[in-house]
Amino acid sequence: MTFPDPALDKIFRPSSVAVVGASDDASRISARPLRYLIERGYQGRIYPINPRREVVQGMKAYPSLSALPEAPDVAILAIPASLVADTLREGAAVGLKGAIIMSSGFAEAGDEGAAMQEEIQAVAREGGIRLIGPNCVGLFATEIGFYGTFTQSIDRDVPPPGGVAVVSQSGAYGGYIAYLASQRGLGINYWITTGNEADLEVGECIAWLAGRDDVKVIALYLEGVRKGPAFREGLARARAAGKPVIAMKVGRSAAGTRAAQSHTASLAGSDDVYDAVFREYGVYRTRTTDQQLDLAEACLNGVMPKGNRVGIITLSGGVGVQMCDAAEVYGLDVAPMPEEAGRKLKKLLPFAAVGNPIDTTAQVMNDMSLLSENIRIVLDEGGYDMIVFFLTTTPAAEAYTIPVRDAILNGLEGKRDKLVVLCMGATKEIRQSYKDMGFLVYQDADRAVQIAGALTDFGRVFAGEVPVAPFLPSPTLAKGGDPMSEYAAKRVLGAAGVPFLTEVLAQDAAAAVAAAEAAGGPVAMKVASADIQHKTEIGGVALNVAGADAVRDAFDRLSRNVRDKAPGARLDGILVAPMAPKGIEVIVGTVSDAVFGPVVMFGLGGVLVELMPDVTFQTAPFDLSTAREMIRRIRSWPLLDGYRGAAPADTEALARLLRDVSIFAAANAEGVESIDLNPVLVLEKGRGVVALDAVIEPRG
Repeated sequence: MTFPDPALDKIFRPSSVAVVGASDDASRISARPLRYLIERGYQGRIYPINPRREVVQGMKAYPSLSALPEAPDVAILAIPASLVADTLREGAAVGLKGAIIMSSGFAEAGDEGAAMQEEIQAVAREGGIRLIGPNCVGLFATEIGFYGTFTQSIDRDVPPPGGVAVVSQSGAYGGYIAYLASQRGLGINYWITTGNEADLEVGECIAWLAGRDDVKVIALYLEGVRKGPAFREGLARARAAGKPVIAMKVGRSAAGTRAAQSHTASLAGSDDVYDAVFREYGVYRTRTTDQQLDLAEACLNGVMPKGNRVGIITLSGGVGVQMCDAAEVYGLDVAPMPEEAGRKLKKLLPFAAVGNPIDTTAQVMNDMSLLSENIRIVLDEGGYDMIVFFLTTTPAAEAYTIPVRDAILNGLEGKRDKLVVLCMGATKEIRQSYKDMGFLVYQDADRAVQIAGALTDFGRVFAGEVPVAPFLPSPTLAKGGDPMSEYAAKRVLGAAGVPFLTEVLAQDAAAAVAAAEAAGGPVAMKVASADIQHKTEIGGVALNVAGADAVRDAFDRLSRNVRDKAPGARLDGILVAPMAPKGIEVIVGTVSDAVFGPVVMFGLGGVLVELMPDVTFQTAPFDLSTAREMIRRIRSWPLLDGYRGAAPADTEALARLLRDVSIFAAANAEGVESIDLNPVLVLEKGRGVVALDAVIEPRG
């Protein structure tokens, strides 16, 4: 099947629609879709279906799908769940290509409902019908007046046509977004609720929207994704098309995850993994509805800086400090004004603070040309990618509303490709007058800076090169393999490029002594057993062992500890290796996510990894540039970069290790559940990295 299916055009932009179960009673849910289609001026053909009535809401009604004069592009099913399967069979017989199933009582309702959902999936597949739902609120396409939904949120007002598309797994949240959008005049061209996703899921909806010229930004509400590859493909298409995706992903907390699963029978993956996927495809994750709507509206402006240098202009020094704090949080660089530009500003405004933020004080109110010239100097000579301007309540005063606006416009002459975000206290009408001139306007200083940071994130994503996943040869393991000892795991991972110390698996004390003598110094000795993953817990590790007698004693003690404390464990022998050199301890591992497959974890390692977690995640496989970015992502990055005069660590060797582990994990998606390399020592720059321990958990 082509992805996305061309048949989706008939669902999202139908030229004809059948409303199965259409009611004449305006108080019923099943009456709303037909009423909305009639009242909102749907441009296509409408076929109400109700076997008990000849006329429904003033329109001729038909007893069944098979009685229609044509096969409609899509059918809206507002009927009991028990009737859906047979209705789909009838639809398949007449050539129906799409169905919006509003009926509830399927997988979200328990085992019996899940069985009915499996039945309608099978019927739809066999009959070539694509499904939205069940248990969804429907969808609408504003431009053609298609309102195939029963949401009460558009009962009075609908969002105007515009460049935003909304995809929501929750009908209630989707309706809430539609209502708030209509209140603020935010244009929505497509609004889709997916419900239980028996067929069409969020990923394919995103892919279809990414291919539409009338979509400029996509807003998502997610509870959980089942088909990780399709979701990632949809996001990849949106990124390639330069269309920002703004996601509200719920389920950060354990309680939230449980609620999401019970609400739509979704399988919610690890929240850290969702963050990794969003990061990979440039998706901006919001935490509030207002933030999501503000950012969607801002994206329609179309200005997304590729650089992050922000000039902060303010009439209040205190708020300027607040905005500097916010800029650091949202990834913006409040670089100081160049000296020469600062001197020009000081000459222009003698009492101003001309560093950054630039506090003009109230001087500019006496001569608006000063404000225009201030803006020109900041942009022309300051080298900033954007301006965030705090105007206090000045525009609210009748004497200043238009002069301030015109002064800003004069200062921006020839520079409208620059992002300008205004923060002001003023009436809704005054703020709208500034918006009408192309400005982004907010009342909260933090939100103004936050939006600037988010738009910069999108600008960088769309300007950057799309990472290409590496496809290098890597050893593979069969699914259902036996548990592996540390020694066996190291042999496999060593072949994949992971560097380990030279070590010997000793079967007796004499072999251990010989290995220690060959090492030429103190050695580390560890039990090797596939049945013992945490060796320190049974006294299975001895460090700094020097001399033949000490090696024999350690061999006997470690073997005895296995017999006494893990009597059922199979002992392969005792590993003997040189003591590790000094380095910074990090952890590298992989896990097989239920939705997105192999994911690599990296962070601060050693015994503190669980006490003070500082880790980041990345879906596998990935290239060296992504690995380098991953290393810089953790809070402990300065330790690797030469903190307080220490020698920088070999982060390039670490990046190669992360890349190679990601390739191995991807190549073994079916055979490996997880990998744990902890600790990995990162040595001084130029000396490489070395993994001291290795665990591979096979996938059953």
